[in-house]
Amino acid sequence: MASMISWQMTEPGKPLEKVEAPIPEPGPGEVLVKVAGCGVCHTDLGFYYNGVRTKSPLPLTLGHEISGIVTAAGPDARQWEGKAVIIPAVMTCGDCDVCNRDLGNICSRQKMPGNDIQGGFASHIVVPAAQLCQVPVDEGYRPVGKADVSLAQLSVVADALTTPYQAVVDAGLTADDTAIFVGVGGVGGFGAQIAKAFGALVVVIDVDPAKLEALAPYVDKAFNAAEWSFKDLRKAVSAFVKAQGKRRTEWKIFETSGTAAGQKTAFGLMTFGGHLSVVGFTMDTVDIRLSNLMAFHGTARGNWGCLTRYYPPVRDLVLSGKVKMAPFVKTFPLSDINTVFEMVHHKKIVQRAIMVP
Repeated sequence: MASMISWQMTEPGKPLEKVEAPIPEPGPGEVLVKVAGCGVCHTDLGFYYNGVRTKSPLPLTLGHEISGIVTAAGPDARQWEGKAVIIPAVMTCGDCDVCNRDLGNICSRQKMPGNDIQGGFASHIVVPAAQLCQVPVDEGYRPVGKADVSLAQLSVVADALTTPYQAVVDAGLTADDTAIFVGVGGVGGFGAQIAKAFGALVVVIDVDPAKLEALAPYVDKAFNAAEWSFKDLRKAVSAFVKAQGKRRTEWKIFETSGTAAGQKTAFGLMTFGGHLSVVGFTMDTVDIRLSNLMAFHGTARGNWGCLTRYYPPVRDLVLSGKVKMAPFVKTFPLSDINTVFEMVHHKKIVQRAIMVP
């Protein structure tokens, strides 16, 4: 009997364990996907290192940025067999009250691989078929388009690109706006490129010079927050925006660092009519003066995942070459997952790590 390999978390901080088991059969409305790649996300590290609780009990296979090939399907999903796909990081039920009102991000019956169900740090995964995003590929399962990307690399579309895309859409970003991204790891770096594709003036802020240097050719201005006091940083950002002929009001600020320091910086950049999108996650608390939102007539909004209807346009931004992926990702054998977790946790990898079975 054929078998699958997965790497399971048995308890937080303990090395992930390699498990071999029979390949599962997809049920009605489900497909079996042979995993091509699965990205390592800050959320995975939160589950593993920081004690963030998963909705499913341990042991659990983590991983929610997944791409692969459908190798089997339930009787009502046969049309997916043989297709290359990206599996959404958050799959909604599609038929509850909030889903019917286009609010699937808060669907209580949503399924997130590596949280609600078994995840993608494995050779195979069974998932609902209804919201898969198909990837156009050639006979060798190479994605078709102007960009030189592999199916494994496209796995990070499932979160690192679609999540900031949802935030950009929710912010109402246009070419008249200034977009400021605080934290340019996987999510922030891709989000900045997406904002640039929308035509906005894009400013990025981080404390990692290597990340800033890598992203600088794709944005309008990069600031290293470690080199400025906050007061001077805010003045420098404002002066740059003014020099570019853009408004110093209504900035769209995206907190994508997932750190307390980043959140304080992002909130401190609030300006009249500004919009703050909280995309990153941290267990830390932040001391802020919430009344600033009132004084600036500003808004702040959280961002959980991305509606699956936005996946095709994000996929197309990558395949068309408008958003560059290859310089910002790096693949590793799935068998090296414990080493890679440590490297990502200690910030020894600048690129988004992708595990390949």
